[in-house]
Amino acid sequence: MHIETQGHGPDLVLIHGWAMHGGLFAPLTERLSTQFRVHLVDLPGHGYSHDEAHFDVADAARRIAAATPRALWVGWSLGGLVALRAALDQPAQVRALALLASSPRFVSAPDWPHGVAAEVFAAFGAELQSRYHHAIERFLALETMGSEHAQSELRALKKLVFARGEPALGALADGLAALDATDLRGELARLAMPSLWIAGRRDRLVPAGALQWAAAQAPHGRYLDFNSGHAPFVGYADDIAAALATFDTELPA
Repeated sequence: MHIETQGHGPDLVLIHGWAMHGGLFAPLTERLSTQFRVHLVDLPGHGYSHDEAHFDVADAARRIAAATPRALWVGWSLGGLVALRAALDQPAQVRALALLASSPRFVSAPDWPHGVAAEVFAAFGAELQSRYHHAIERFLALETMGSEHAQSELRALKKLVFARGEPALGALADGLAALDATDLRGELARLAMPSLWIAGRRDRLVPAGALQWAAAQAPHGRYLDFNSGHAPFVGYADDIAAALATFDTELPA
């Protein structure tokens, strides 16, 4: 798995979302690397790790924990599931946890109004087999939908999405399956470390209510939101970097 390190300071692990790669965080990484030593991950099957054919949340969490120092883990969207899994399974390696537009359960249910319909992930899965690029671009449109700068954010993401090569089809299918099936709501009470849940108030993929609920369940959780869509690091990089720096300074030694 490709992990590159930038900057100096306390260690921070940064994990991207589905079909993406660490390079999409460039505006945020540029700011974080002035205050942190950032370990920028390309998940299996994504970016410079595209030679790996498959992806598994728990396996990725174990491997990243083994390859990086104890750190503040920051995960966006699908990457948030990896960071949350690491916090639950390898708590000694996760100093603190920050989730960007990421939920313990992505799919809606009778007892969970804060998700998307299961049919959405099924449709993306079917489209992957027939119109690979179109499926990814449609997902990007869903990520930026609702944002006050949706068109410019969509252009920025489209420009960068294949900058590190094309993701592996098998890993993309595995990622969709993980988003569809994972439910970590019942495990949040086990989080031993401080957690920060950062939502986009305009997010149409992961409603802000999901993160607000999760922050209330975590023993040391707190909630923060911005007037953004699903990719808050595009338009609010300065604010998110500042929030993470403040969060880090308040952590126990």
